[in-house]
Order: sequence, then structure tokens, then C-alpha cells
Amino acid sequence: MFGLFESGKSIFDSGFLRNSSDSHSHILYGVDDGVKTQEESLQILKCLEEAGVETLWLTPHIMEDVPNTSEALKARFAELQSVYKGGIRLRLAAEYMLDNLFMERLRAGDLLLHGENYVLVESSIAAPPVNLWEILTETFGRGYVPILAHPERYLYLPQDDYAKLREMKVPMQLNIFSLTGIYGESVRARAQYLLKGGFYSMWGSDCHRYKVLMQQYSSVKLKKDILSLLDSLKVMPGGSI
Repeated sequence: MFGLFESGKSIFDSGFLRNSSDSHSHILYGVDDGVKTQEESLQILKCLEEAGVETLWLTPHIMEDVPNTSEALKARFAELQSVYKGGIRLRLAAEYMLDNLFMERLRAGDLLLHGENYVLVESSIAAPPVNLWEILTETFGRGYVPILAHPERYLYLPQDDYAKLREMKVPMQLNIFSLTGIYGESVRARAQYLLKGGFYSMWGSDCHRYKVLMQQYSSVKLKKDILSLLDSLKVMPGGSI
């Protein structure tokens, strides 16, 4: 499957994006710190369609500082669907900060799910919530599976915690740009460690801007061995997440 991958090729040129599922993006316009205009959303979608992306999850932030409602996000998603005429399958979910608002929405059953019973969650990159493990346990207890977004960016987590997350059966999502060094060398090293250790279940671009997406996909090169490991993440497990 990786006959097209050669050392030194960009992500665009490698063909990795063809028939792939991007599980995390901020392309739904005007709702968070991601894309601001409908025009830019459509520009990104055209670019990704030409690259062969099959499924794109739109996962706007929901947190105490960005208290988007499910209803408002569904309405904006419907607007985008009405103007996008391309072939990418668009799916709506959300990226929930593990904070008090998430607990309120969780207990009310008011969640934009990432598939049948999965929910994409994140923590602060500066420090974990005091009750991280209790929140994850309660999420499972209420019938949901928390997907942990970009765990490589949580540099405060010791390696043993990643093993604990895997034992709890918490799926982990790689930010593909972590491998390019955009978040720094420490994050890149941790992403490589987790990728080589088989910790990830899926990948996402976490795209916020067209210019950054184009620069990262077209200019930054990944080594052949890293691209080969990404192959198992090209399509999300079971097709349901």
C-alpha cells in the first residue's frame, strides 16, 4: 500500500490523503478560533477533495470560554452543507474541553458525537484537569467512549499515563502536524514515540487555517518509516468513529 511513499515526499505528494478520514478539524466557519469565513471553508474543502480526502470531521470547540450549543453548530453545519457541492463526506462532532461545561453536557446527554457513541475530548496543553481519570471513567460509565485529541501535546503526562489510557481503552488521535514539528521538537518526539508504540487509533489535521494547511501538507516532508506507520490510521477503525 505504501509503494507511492518515498523518503522526502510531502504529505500531498505521498498520496496519504487519498481515501483517508480526517477525524479532527476546525473548518466549520465562524464558530471558534478556526476558520472565520464560508469562503475559506470552501477553499479548504476544494483543496482536500483534490488531494482525495474521503471523510472530514468538523469538530469545533466546546468549552467554558467557547460555549457553543449543539443547536447552533448543527445550524451552521447545515449552512455549509447547503453550499458545498463536492464529494467529501462531511460529518459534524465537537471537541470538548474536559471542564465543568463538558460535565454538564455529558450528564444532560447533550453531546455532538464522533460516531455512534464516541466523543472527542481534549485537555489544556498546560496542565491536566485535577480529576482527569474520574472524568474519563464517568464518560465511559454514561455509555460514551472518550477519544483523547492530540495526546502528544500534553507534555506533562508521564509515559505511564499513556499506558493507563490504553488499558482504559481510550482511543487516541494524532495531530498529523505534530510530526512536522509545528508544535516544537518535544511534541514531535512524543508523537513519534506514541506512533511507533501503536498508541494511536486515528489521525486528524486539527486544521484552523488554509495557509497553514497548505504549507504543512505541501512543504514539510516526513520520512518513509513514519509515513508507513501512518498507514494504519488512514481510515478510522470500524468505519464508525
